Amino acid sequence: MSSADGWSVLLAGLLAFAESALGVGAFFPGEVAITAVVAGLDRASQGAAVLVLALGATAGDHVGYLLGRRFGPRLAGSRLVRRVGVDRWATATRLVQRRGAPAVFVSRLLPLVRTVMPAVAGVAGMRYAWFAAASVSGSLVWAMVWVTAGGAVRALGALAGPAGLLLLVSAVGAAGLVRWVLRRRAARATARA
Repeated sequence: MSSADGWSVLLAGLLAFAESALGVGAFFPGEVAITAVVAGLDRASQGAAVLVLALGATAGDHVGYLLGRRFGPRLAGSRLVRRVGVDRWATATRLVQRRGAPAVFVSRLLPLVRTVMPAVAGVAGMRYAWFAAASVSGSLVWAMVWVTAGGAVRALGALAGPAGLLLLVSAVGAAGLVRWVLRRRAARATARA
């Protein structure tokens, strides 16, 4: 792995952590950024990226879980939850009550719920062993999905050439920006309601 790839993998892991731990995923299209970073990696570095992304996402999940355990139900009424979306919190709560740890696993692939699910699991008092197993396995699947997406972008770029890759990255970036704007508007509308 080259030095540049090592830094790129570290950046992707930090993005995964921030998105999971700090609720950044509600305001910033982390998957788009991660896909773009991974698209720049060579094939050998992609395996390391899966592990680092999964580790970053799981570490972030654990921060959310511990915050949920620490602050309990008070967290549901916090300003952060209002900013992220009360509707997301309610959806995550219903999923944890109905499904338990499998909800944590599946939520890793559900962008709107993923950002609050670990904290909800903590507030709900989910056993740590169940949470950890669901978080680690869900994060690993999530990392494989997004590293594969980055590899696909890289392959398409190789087929399309530099101009085609620039167009593709611009289109993906624009789609991410539109998604981010729509999510912010929805969060603001929910906060006002």
